[in-house]
Amino acid sequence: MSDSSAASHGQSPSSTGSQSGTEQLTTADGTPLRISLRKAEARARRRAFFLVLPLLAFLLVTFAIPIVQMISRSVRNPEVSEYLPNTASAIQNWNGQEVPPEEVFAAMAADMEVGMENRTLGRAAARINREIPGARSTVLGTARALDEMSPPYKEAFIADDDGWTNLEFWRLIKRETRTITPVYYLLAFDYEYSPSGEIVERAEYYQVYRMLFLRTAWMSLLITALCILLGYPVAHLLATLPLKTSNLLMILVLLPFWTSLLVRTSAWIVLLQQQGVVNDMLVWLGVIDTDNRVRMIYNQIGTIVAMTHILLPFMILPLYSVMKTIPPSYMRAARSLGATQLRAFVTVYMPLTIPGLAAGVLLVFILAIGYYITPALVGGDTGIFISNLIAQNMTGSTAQLRLAAALATILLVAVLVLYWAFNKLVGVDRLKFG
Repeated sequence: MSDSSAASHGQSPSSTGSQSGTEQLTTADGTPLRISLRKAEARARRRAFFLVLPLLAFLLVTFAIPIVQMISRSVRNPEVSEYLPNTASAIQNWNGQEVPPEEVFAAMAADMEVGMENRTLGRAAARINREIPGARSTVLGTARALDEMSPPYKEAFIADDDGWTNLEFWRLIKRETRTITPVYYLLAFDYEYSPSGEIVERAEYYQVYRMLFLRTAWMSLLITALCILLGYPVAHLLATLPLKTSNLLMILVLLPFWTSLLVRTSAWIVLLQQQGVVNDMLVWLGVIDTDNRVRMIYNQIGTIVAMTHILLPFMILPLYSVMKTIPPSYMRAARSLGATQLRAFVTVYMPLTIPGLAAGVLLVFILAIGYYITPALVGGDTGIFISNLIAQNMTGSTAQLRLAAALATILLVAVLVLYWAFNKLVGVDRLKFG
């Protein structure tokens, strides 16, 4: 550090001779300049940390902790191990080939007695019933008659309900004693455990989640492509028109931001429904007759049209911010060197817009893949996204809530993988959002 730089920190450096003969710079109070600068930098770092501490705390409470809880809930499976602890311990040595021995039934009887008192037996029974329909009535029915039973419990249970001889029932209990389970992730990919404990594909009429993941991905890609197709010319106009005209056009681009999302989506319902404005115009122009009106809402068309309109500004604004910085002289130079207007645009202008285009693609695609309200309102049965099924499962039972957590975790990982791939291919440091 030179004397001049030290003076810039408001301190008056002075020179003192060292015993070794080398000259050491000090501040006015005699502190070595190097130590004084190090303390000043440490104070600046502490001050910066305390300034951002509220934001860090906010992100930790509202973002990081909920995500960790969501991921933990997607693999947690505590019902059997916590509410039937004696049974979970006793069944570990069971070979799975015949009805469990008396000690397992005795453990089940002890757990039933505690579970009826604590009102927790129903939760364990509901978890088993989800895999084997009818198991809940077997468990609760025997639990209600437990006061009239006496050891040996194996014969008493089987005499009360022959469902206790079902080996699949006991194998399920043994499998569900694990507190960490992949079962919800298997369901999220339309797989499940077979009665023998093998992982198999679910019946075709139950397979819905893979199809919804694929539909969400391709519709989000299509919406992103449409936003590029529509937004690129608009951004170019904004960047090249005179300031007065471009300001007016910019207001039109920003106008959707000032309108409620619900209002915008409802407007598309009015426009696209079979008795709506668009169909009326097509009938008036003679393109279609009134008995064959086109269905453009409550399907994939409605979702794509409405979401393209809603997300279009997120493509235009990053593009505009980059195009505005491109000097017009670049195009004139290319033309003066013999390039046609089209070639100059493709080879000179478009490559310079890639940072804005990449930012727009990232914004639109990530927003689209997690969109909820618009597909819910205008998507019908064929235009909904995976986010709609996540929301639907979140309002259901505990098992459905864990399935929703697994679906949301998969969606989160997919977005992170996309972000990582995007960073490798384009480079996040090249993005310009505005």
